[in-house]
Amino acid sequence: MYSHQRFVPPALGTAMLVGMLATGTAAAAEEPADVRFAVPSWPGVTVKSELAGQLLEALGYTPQQQELGSTIAYEALNQDDVDVYLAAWLPGQSTSYDPAMEEGVIKDLGNNVDGARLGFAVPEYVFDAGVTSGEDLKDPEVREKLGGTIYAIEVGSGISEILDDNMEKDTYDLTQWEVSETSTPGMLSTVESALQREEWLVFTAWTPHWMNIEYDVRYLDDPEDFWGDEGGRSNVRTLVTQNFAERQPNATRLLDQLNFSADDQSAMIYGYSFDEKPADEVALTWLREHPEKVRTFVDGVTTRSGEEKAWPEIQDALEIPAP
Repeated sequence: MYSHQRFVPPALGTAMLVGMLATGTAAAAEEPADVRFAVPSWPGVTVKSELAGQLLEALGYTPQQQELGSTIAYEALNQDDVDVYLAAWLPGQSTSYDPAMEEGVIKDLGNNVDGARLGFAVPEYVFDAGVTSGEDLKDPEVREKLGGTIYAIEVGSGISEILDDNMEKDTYDLTQWEVSETSTPGMLSTVESALQREEWLVFTAWTPHWMNIEYDVRYLDDPEDFWGDEGGRSNVRTLVTQNFAERQPNATRLLDQLNFSADDQSAMIYGYSFDEKPADEVALTWLREHPEKVRTFVDGVTTRSGEEKAWPEIQDALEIPAP
């Protein structure tokens, strides 16, 4: 499939940038990319960007993934170093999103995942025992049973920032708790171990993710909107540069129409991150299994030349069955 490269900020120097770009595929060297995706190393956005790239490639575009962190993605968009970002998770990334949008360079195409959510989660047996809401974390007896510890992911993540902010505000009396922040794999390893032993714990969770398929866990109600409006309901928005939208209106239309359920993306993440299948294989399998959705993605879209309608070309190129 199309090429994958790491984004190197300008401050690292031209020589290093040239050296790293030389590692791209021969196809990328022969034909410059015209749809450049900023892709954090998160499984969901990796597969989703690969899927979008396969659709665009079938229509005659030359897509490319550039791996970079979410904070740098906003800078890269504003510097016109990348064109597309499919992972603007709000409100989790508000501290990056809000100032970046003030520059007037970025165009927000709207939500691409329905049903995304952040929140506290507990094993189903803990939920069934009566711990169903963030309000229950105020109860000293519940705190003791849960070990007085909230398990979370890495410092600097959107989840970590929201957690720290609300700890300072003492939402749900959380100043009485300790926070154990580690990597995402580290936190999930702790969750899995607790589940195997039927121990009590509370941790920071989100959907879409494979944890929602693999583990029997439940999200706590969030009456104080600790995790954002509507009890932690989130948007995962598609961003493009204004220049790209003007230069590539046809491709922009396709990107604007990309929309997945949280369950759709959790399944992609499960295939890529849990089953360890290649991203291109997971993406192509999903496209072939969801022809009706693919057809809505390309409604009104044409090939890059504008000479053919998108659906027949994509159906043929990717061997997608009729809906």
